[in-house]
Amino acid sequence: MYEWRPSRVARAVLTYVRKFPEAQDTIDGIAEWWLPDEHIRSRPAILKGALNELVARGFLIQRKGKDSQIHYRMNRRKSRSS
Repeated sequence: MYEWRPSRVARAVLTYVRKFPEAQDTIDGIAEWWLPDEHIRSRPAILKGALNELVARGFLIQRKGKDSQIHYRMNRRKSRSS
């Protein structure tokens, strides 16, 4: 059986935002649009953990949108220094 790992999901998210640096979405949008091939929709806790780690390490920025949901996007300052 395949084992989901937050590190694999985090790499997939970073790959996506490097390819589409203007991308910004909620956790549901990320699961549906950024990672459709990862089949992560059934594992929201793992995706949330990966996103929290990327925010903590400065790769992503999170903010509350007008819709009261948390939105994630690339931290361009970090991407320039990496």
